Amino acid sequence: MFPNSLLENLTGVLPVEQGRVGLQHEVAQLFEEMRDGVLRYVLSLGLHPPQAQEATQEVFLRLYAALQRAEPIQNRRAWVVRVAHNLALKVRVQQSTQAPFDPDIEARIADPDLNPEQTLLERERMLRFHRAMENLSEQQRRCLHLRLEGLRYPEIASVLGISASAVGEFLRRAIVRLRKAAHE
Repeated sequence: MFPNSLLENLTGVLPVEQGRVGLQHEVAQLFEEMRDGVLRYVLSLGLHPPQAQEATQEVFLRLYAALQRAEPIQNRRAWVVRVAHNLALKVRVQQSTQAPFDPDIEARIADPDLNPEQTLLERERMLRFHRAMENLSEQQRRCLHLRLEGLRYPEIASVLGISASAVGEFLRRAIVRLRKAAHE
């Protein structure tokens, strides 16, 4: 192991700067791992894509600032999602309108290998799914999105400010409704 003075001379970086670089790397790595999931989640809360991208970046900037201030963050993934959730709700209030689901978006990004009949069937399936999602309660949708992003019940409960058993019940009801819609 190198003594600190030798390490400083080799890298040209002071220990404080080394800590900052390490922190930047840690947040950048977490950003790479979670960026897409956080973006999908804030989009699911009704943010327009440009605002969703800005909110996603803002969440990780806030994480970096909080870690620099040495705030105790036990579960960084849950912290990121909770901050994204709260920030998205604030930004959504500021938006003048919410963009409703546009089925043509699905058609534009559909698999080009599908034939017209398969494309139509896929589009109808997606419409049924989106209608079923719209019929879920706000809490059911939020719990479902967070679970799909890989958060566990206690983490979801922490983000939404509800109990883990309530998360389980919201998810159970959401799944029952979605299964019912899939078989219609």
